[in-house]
Amino acid sequence: MGPVSAPSSPPTVEELGWLAVDEAGAAGVARRVAMDCARRLGFTEQRSGEVAIVAAELASNLHRHADGGVLSVRLLRRGEVGGVELVALDSGPGMADLPLSSLDGHSTAGTLGIGLGAVQRLSDRATGYSQPGRGTVFAAQLWPEGHGPVGHAAVGGLSRPISGEKVCGDRFAARVAADGGLLVLVADGLGHGPLAAAASAAVVDAFLATPLSAPGAILEHVHRTVSHTRGAAVSVARLGGGSVVFAGLGNVAGTIAFPDGERRGMVSMPGIVGHQSRVVREFAYDLPAEGVVVLHSDGVSERWSLREYPGLARRDPLLVAATLLREAGVRRDDACVAVARGGEGA
Repeated sequence: MGPVSAPSSPPTVEELGWLAVDEAGAAGVARRVAMDCARRLGFTEQRSGEVAIVAAELASNLHRHADGGVLSVRLLRRGEVGGVELVALDSGPGMADLPLSSLDGHSTAGTLGIGLGAVQRLSDRATGYSQPGRGTVFAAQLWPEGHGPVGHAAVGGLSRPISGEKVCGDRFAARVAADGGLLVLVADGLGHGPLAAAASAAVVDAFLATPLSAPGAILEHVHRTVSHTRGAAVSVARLGGGSVVFAGLGNVAGTIAFPDGERRGMVSMPGIVGHQSRVVREFAYDLPAEGVVVLHSDGVSERWSLREYPGLARRDPLLVAATLLREAGVRRDDACVAVARGGEGA
């Protein structure tokens, strides 16, 4: 894998909702939601139809072969161009050979074993991770013709609302600083529901709008900007040059994680962005090439280890985030995980 010293600007992400795939009719619902999203973005009828096919294939396979299958539909924006992303998660039997299961005509008793060939053909980016006995995660991006993904994904994240809520109070965002450093943020709006979602949305808007690149300065700026909201716990990490600089206020965890299970926690200070901030401090840490930075809200248990998922740390960061959300997002709360890679030689 080549260096990621100057990653392309990641697209912004709008979560449109999670669909529980617990009955055959879920495939039709997924198809309609995904097609509506594509049409909203101005996709051609043909491309909108391809988005619908991918959504229906993923949902159908979750229903047929998975346990606890769910599908997230997301709207991506890169400048004036929008894309659709579908993320399928399950706790089914998993597959020992996901690439083989993705070949046209190959069927399997494992999860998502049928239809992945069509999904990969129609998608601009399609990637997955599966582990026997633990389940499968699979993500597909579809963009308008001529506007596919730019560069290698250096960061990915996923949010999920608490049961019974349609909107999530936790969000992540990422952008590239003027000097090429990768900035990643996770915000946990206080409470749940629309007011928590409004608080985290205001945090993300302030983060994306400011040219500041130091995590501490960004936190202070966001703190002043979102005082009209109920507030949020927020962490910001800056990756680049083989190191990570981290600043946090409140209970949003920051960790440097390694494939062998080693973890190095990063220090967040007490406070509530927008309301209570006694001090903002930055902490710098080495970030070796094999390490990934994981930020997550307190809806995700800290009892996870990448050692349990062979090879996952080297895969697309979105797959890492989705797997950790599935496995450790066990608390009754909104939940969000963001994962970034930025060590030298990554």
